[in-house]
Amino acid sequence: MISKKRAIVYGIVLVIVTALFTSTLQIGLGNKVVVSKDLYEKYSKYNKMIGLEGAIKEDFYQKTKDDKLVNGAIKGMFSGLDDPYSQYYTKEEFKRLKEQTSGSFVGIGVIISPSPDDDYLTVVSPIQGSPAEKSGVEAGDKIVKVDGKNVFAKNSDEAISMIKGKEGTTVELTLKRDGKEFDVKVKREEIVSKSVEGKMLEDKIGYVRITSFSENTYKEFKTALDRLKSEGMKGLILDVRDNGGGLLNICKDIADELIGEGTIVYTKDNKGNTEYLKSDKDKLGLPIAILTNENSASASEILTGAIIDNKAGISIGTTTFGKGLVQSVRELKDGTGFKLTTAQYFTPNGDYINEKGIKPTIEVKDTEKQLDAAIDWMKKEIK
Repeated sequence: MISKKRAIVYGIVLVIVTALFTSTLQIGLGNKVVVSKDLYEKYSKYNKMIGLEGAIKEDFYQKTKDDKLVNGAIKGMFSGLDDPYSQYYTKEEFKRLKEQTSGSFVGIGVIISPSPDDDYLTVVSPIQGSPAEKSGVEAGDKIVKVDGKNVFAKNSDEAISMIKGKEGTTVELTLKRDGKEFDVKVKREEIVSKSVEGKMLEDKIGYVRITSFSENTYKEFKTALDRLKSEGMKGLILDVRDNGGGLLNICKDIADELIGEGTIVYTKDNKGNTEYLKSDKDKLGLPIAILTNENSASASEILTGAIIDNKAGISIGTTTFGKGLVQSVRELKDGTGFKLTTAQYFTPNGDYINEKGIKPTIEVKDTEKQLDAAIDWMKKEIK
């Protein structure tokens, strides 16, 4: 075990380093320091961790690496929040996180998220045309193993790292669907995800599917919307089924094109501070129906709530996922970073939809009939 003297030295070193950064170090006397009582009490709670680090280094049967121990300790601190959406990322992990929102990366092309119902990672949706989709991976599948190793939501960063890899290599996923487990082999490829698909349906009804809210989504959406308007669109069907969300600012820009002057969403932090995201007077001015299902989450729900509460349109399908929490993503100077839930969000009417979701205006449980129901409603509105 670590000696008492050594533990005290570790404690002093931690206090010195912290004090230098917080400018609360009061006196330096050779190899001794005098610190404020508040500072000492604030950091004395970490003495156990320092002591355990010494015990590990002294007694563990293999050599340890400081960076792995530090990363593990930090990850443990985030794990202690009991929030599946808050995570610390190593340099490589944070790089992969940024790739997910940029729209280009090497992988199998699947969007995954922790599930509120169990400890598994759940497939929100395979990217259209991706290796995952071609291999039969479906929205709602639970990822049980990666290359034979069990994976869980609490270690999602490790699972994502295992799923990704070099272009041209293959990964084996053990999936759980309808209570049954099965294996799927998927080849890794460069994924350039297009997040918006637009086309004109019968009776001049425009259809735009949004699969994610990434950096290029608004630009793609605006291009599709302008093209449909130039073709004489009389109504718009938005499809955010199986869309797990993404960047809030992109969602705001899209909502701003549609709803006219009003509130898009508002957030509230742990101090009670409220922030409103507003839209301007410009609006589509046509009937809007938005298609949702149980995998429509986060930004998809914000867009849905903005359209419904501002009476710009209705929703059709099934109740959404229910993620009413906002994450802030921050990169640190050394290339590491973290994602932290920093606020709750509310629809314009004040509804808090976390773990509840948004019920559709018109419920249609049969997936195959949801688009037809939207078309039927739109025809009546156009007439």
